[in-house]
Amino acid sequence: MKQSGALGIRSMNVKLNRDLLKRDESVRLKLSKREKSELIFEGIFTAALMYLIYLCITLIMQQFLGLYLQLVFQQNGFLDTFDISLHNWTAYRMAFDISCLILGIIVIYWRLARRIRQMQLFHILEELHYIANGHYNYQIPFQIKGELGEVVYSINAIVRNTVEAMEEERRIEQSKDELITNVSHDIRTPLTSIIGYLDLVRDGRYEDAQEAIRYVNVAAKKAQQMRHLVDDLFEYTTTRSVQNQLNKQLLNFPKFLEQISAEFEWEANRKEVEIRLDEKVESDDLMVLIDPAKMVRVFSNIITNALKYGEGATYIRINYEVDRELGELMIQIANNGEAIPIENLDSLFTRFYRVEGSRSVETGGSGLGLAISDNIVRLHRGRIDVESSAQETVFTIYLPIDESNRESSELEIE
Repeated sequence: MKQSGALGIRSMNVKLNRDLLKRDESVRLKLSKREKSELIFEGIFTAALMYLIYLCITLIMQQFLGLYLQLVFQQNGFLDTFDISLHNWTAYRMAFDISCLILGIIVIYWRLARRIRQMQLFHILEELHYIANGHYNYQIPFQIKGELGEVVYSINAIVRNTVEAMEEERRIEQSKDELITNVSHDIRTPLTSIIGYLDLVRDGRYEDAQEAIRYVNVAAKKAQQMRHLVDDLFEYTTTRSVQNQLNKQLLNFPKFLEQISAEFEWEANRKEVEIRLDEKVESDDLMVLIDPAKMVRVFSNIITNALKYGEGATYIRINYEVDRELGELMIQIANNGEAIPIENLDSLFTRFYRVEGSRSVETGGSGLGLAISDNIVRLHRGRIDVESSAQETVFTIYLPIDESNRESSELEIE
């Protein structure tokens, strides 16, 4: 019962001091007044106990051993050998007393150090109970020297990792919910139109065959939109997976860019936009190891967005540069169309994000194109950035060049 009461009082002290300790994570553990009093009592008690033991030993030596040893030494001539006499017996006694004093100090120090470690361990257990009661983002706010300090550090590391894992799990769950919500919305809208138009055809609510064909064509268009959304969603999930394998091939990068520009030439001419390739594309022979099918998707998404949303653009500029020191290939795809608002740049590669803020398929795509491009570039161990101003909107892709590619590119460029 007494022990339980003491533990209860200590628990109150720990809880009262917890707010103070939380202010500074590097603060040393400070013992409470009660604990300091216990240490003083422990020291006095140990010193008294050691003194009693010393008196007992001294008494035993004086009463029994002293006379016995003196008789033995006199009979065997040991007194002369060890120079023991009544005159120097005081010196031996003083040496014995000093030895007992040193031993007593060592024992007192050991007892106090052991008691302090018990108190520190108690504080650590109190903090662990506090964390176990649901305060999972709380860390032990004090430091301790020695092995217990390593324990405190390990506990805080576990807490940090646990909190990060919980946050990551929460983000994943939220991401799944957002994914389901966005996909449901994007699928429901065209699906409603498909069902509506097909119901009109099924019920014969059309004036003539031409109107029925128009209804069917609209339903087919909406079905194609759904198919594109499903394809984009599938590609997004596959490119996001770390287990996705790239089918890399060593190809001539300038010719690769020429093929891409040729694919968009007709659409660009229709919108009166000129696709400009870097001058060295025609003369350079840079070899790069990439997955051509996936990188085509990256360029296609960026150029398609430039043609679709770059209002007022007159050109799309494509150029590249090799940084031999960093071993990077920098590709820029720029257009002089309407600038992207600064507040939208950071979210541009987020899935289902659209600058125009609506979920209508009439004003935008699935919102997965740039997210897919970002995933593909990351799979190539690269990165993609975007900058936008009144002059140009520039997408910059950084791709690492392997040693074999770097050597071949240096030979060709030089």
